[in-house]
Amino acid sequence: MATIVFMDHDEGAFNPNSLGVLAKAASLGGEVTAFVGGSGIDDAWAGGLGAYGASRVLVADDAALAGLPQPLVDALEPHAREADTVLFGAGVVSADVAAGLAARVGSGINCETTDFTLGEGGVVAVRPALGDTVMVESTFASSPAIILGRANAFASEPTGSGTAPVERVAVTVQEWSSAARMAGREQAETGGVDITEADVLVAFGRGIGGPENIPVVEQLAKALGGEVAATRAVVDAGWTSYSMQVGQTGKTVSPKLYVACGISGAIQHKVGMANAGVIVAINKDVNAPIFEFADLGVVGDVLTVMPKLTEALAGR
Repeated sequence: MATIVFMDHDEGAFNPNSLGVLAKAASLGGEVTAFVGGSGIDDAWAGGLGAYGASRVLVADDAALAGLPQPLVDALEPHAREADTVLFGAGVVSADVAAGLAARVGSGINCETTDFTLGEGGVVAVRPALGDTVMVESTFASSPAIILGRANAFASEPTGSGTAPVERVAVTVQEWSSAARMAGREQAETGGVDITEADVLVAFGRGIGGPENIPVVEQLAKALGGEVAATRAVVDAGWTSYSMQVGQTGKTVSPKLYVACGISGAIQHKVGMANAGVIVAINKDVNAPIFEFADLGVVGDVLTVMPKLTEALAGR
C-alpha cells in the first residue's frame, strides 16, 4: 500500500496530530511517505520525520505554499493520485486541504477518524457516529482513500530515532489557486492555556450557579494540578472565553482525569470529552445524563462538594 501523510506545520513545528497519524501509519508496516509543503523548508528538519516512521519525505518548497490551503492541494495532487491512501491529522489547514483534495481527485473522505487499519480490500477507517454512541467502519471504493483524523486520537510519540531521505519535488500552482492571498493573521485568545494538552481538567457548567463561583472551580483545578474547562452554555453566557470550551463546537480533549462540575452531560459536550481516561461527575441531579458514562459519580451540590474535595486534596 502506498501511503502519504500530509504534515501540517506552523512556525517551525509540526502539528502533533499530523505526527500522531504518521506514527500510526508507520506502525501498520510498509513504506510511508511524509509530504511537507511550505516556504523556506529545511531538509534536516523535514528529514527528522524519520523518527516518527516516515520512510521518505517529499518537500514542496515554494513561496505560493505559505499560508493558504488551495496551493497546497495543487502541490499534493500529483503525488496523491499515485497513492492508495492519503492521511491527514486534525487541524484547520489539514481539513481544508483534505476536503479540497477529495473534490479534486474525486475520492471518498472519512473525517473525525479515530482509528484505521489495513484489510484485504485496503484501508479501513473507523469513526464515531450518532454522537459517539456507535463506531462505524468504512472502506473506500476507489483510490486514493482520504482520511482526516480526529484531534488527539493518535499519540504523537516518536517511534525511533532515525532520519528519512528528503526528496524535493516540483510545484505547479494553478491560476485560480493564486486568486486569494493572505491578508494577515490574528492569534485567537487562549488565556495562555491549551486545554487539549492538559492531563487533568476540571470543567464547569451552569450548575455552578454563576461566574462568581468560577474561583471555586479554579481552586479545585489547582489542587489537582490541572486546568479549567467549560461547556458551551457558560461560554455563550459570557462567563468565560471560547478557548475553554469543550464539546462538539469547542475542543476535543482526552485528559487522564476529567472532573465535570455541574454539567448535565448533553451529547454535544460528551463528544468533546468522552475519550478522557477517568471521568468524575459532580451533580445534584441523580438523573443527569453524565452519570451514564462517568466512571465515578457524586450526587450533591457542586458548591458544597468542590470545596470539601479541594480541602481533602490540600490535606494530602
